[in-house]
Amino acid sequence: MTVTPAGPDALKALEKHLATLVADKVASRILAKDPTLWGEAAVSEASVRLGWVGLADSSRPLVEPIESLRAELLAEGIDRVVLCGMGGSSLAPEVITQTAGVDLVVLDSTDPGQVRAALVELERTVIVVSSKSGGTLETDSQRRIFEDAFTKAGIDAKSRIVVVTDPGSPLEKASQEAGYRAIFQADPTIGGRYSALTAFGLVPSGLAGADIGQLLDEAAGVSDQLAEDSEANPGLVLGAVIGGSPAPSGGFRDKTVFADYGSGISGFGDWVEQLIAESTGKEGTGLLPVVASPTAADVTTPGDDTVVVRLAPVGSDATAAPSDSSAVAAVTVNGPLGAQMLLWEYATVVAGRLIGINPFDQPDVESAKAAARGMLDARPEPETAEAVDGGIEIRATPGLLKGATTVEAAVDALLAQLPGRGYLSVMAYLDRLAESELAQVRDALAKHTSRPVTFGWGPRFLHSTGQFHKGGAPVGVYLQITADSADDLEIPDRPFTFGQLIAAQAAGDATVLAEHDRPVLRLHLTDRKAGLAQLIQVLSR
Repeated sequence: MTVTPAGPDALKALEKHLATLVADKVASRILAKDPTLWGEAAVSEASVRLGWVGLADSSRPLVEPIESLRAELLAEGIDRVVLCGMGGSSLAPEVITQTAGVDLVVLDSTDPGQVRAALVELERTVIVVSSKSGGTLETDSQRRIFEDAFTKAGIDAKSRIVVVTDPGSPLEKASQEAGYRAIFQADPTIGGRYSALTAFGLVPSGLAGADIGQLLDEAAGVSDQLAEDSEANPGLVLGAVIGGSPAPSGGFRDKTVFADYGSGISGFGDWVEQLIAESTGKEGTGLLPVVASPTAADVTTPGDDTVVVRLAPVGSDATAAPSDSSAVAAVTVNGPLGAQMLLWEYATVVAGRLIGINPFDQPDVESAKAAARGMLDARPEPETAEAVDGGIEIRATPGLLKGATTVEAAVDALLAQLPGRGYLSVMAYLDRLAESELAQVRDALAKHTSRPVTFGWGPRFLHSTGQFHKGGAPVGVYLQITADSADDLEIPDRPFTFGQLIAAQAAGDATVLAEHDRPVLRLHLTDRKAGLAQLIQVLSR
């Protein structure tokens, strides 16, 4: 594994911070689970959130029972695994299985179409329900509909449900009472975004056929190196670059743009996006992670508030990565997946120390959840659209539109609010599989705005960049995209449907953003197919 900084400002970060990090024994204190590293205010939380540093060893006993359960399921003709989980419970397994080339259906959505598409081939399906407490509304709703579908298909539902949760959680108790096929306990001293190498990452990945023993071997191979108080420690180097590269106008470069140059790790940016955004985006500061393509404008011509991270193939010559004359702060990283997961966890908490925040809490995640619950309870009538353009209804925070009546003019009005060191966030509450073509607008918008652009599928981004949106620097503008569902889906024993749930989640998130004085443009597709085509055309100009 190598971490190779490039550019004068990245080197300045090392000059300023690396020797101090070594002198303060930050690496060895992380290994020793020292909760004082992030200040007195963080001690309470950090003292119960550092279990991840030893996972290469402590997770090893999970491998055999996971592999044994997979063999049992295969012997019964059950070879399709569906993961019901959100955020830290879903992003790591998605990366692990995609990189391994094995099939895992990741259901981290409440879009009725995406849920319905997962409810197929039940005769060969097992579901993994992953939640620390079991209180995650999305995951509980997914479990309910699968349990109902199994039963209606004449299948013993309890034999097809595997649970991953914290010991002593309400979900563990309920699962024991229900008699589910298997229950795997996760380490309660590890937060969701640091749980890639726990049962949350390993159970669904191993059941799907990934070599989870090798993943742990890869992490073990760098554990000693990451714990060394040395200026050659890649975790310290990476943490110093992403958390301490100076911006010419003052402060630090607070945008971290990820581009994959053939790393062989599929979707790694999506996993590290949650890790960094949720760990650092709070108290009006933080690092905004941006997942881009190598040819995107925010990679090839990055701003002076940006650090470009190049994800390179394992064993490649780090100096051979494309050189961008304007990228005065960059770093090239390569290494196998298990090693990189541990590396980025170390680097993130090191960056948190440099920024001066607690990397283990997420004070603003709950606000959107609470707002969504309020919407479900109150069931308010939708706000009247301020304008309608074709198959798209237009709504916005007060004063934003300034008379705009078309989608193009409304988008321009939103972008006019984008500050010089700001970012645009596109938040799509749609089916990320069936309507994946919308994601192509990200690069076009980055070119159009000359600013970093994040793209998130709702509601899963609420467990990721959603924290940064409310708690990070108040320099973002937000484009929310929602749609009518032609064929809604009931949630068994719940007084609301999946369509109503995703609508409430979107409305709740928009409400909280507005309460934080963030500019929000809400575009609702009344004609889903035509509206999507219309929107892509406007955003791709």
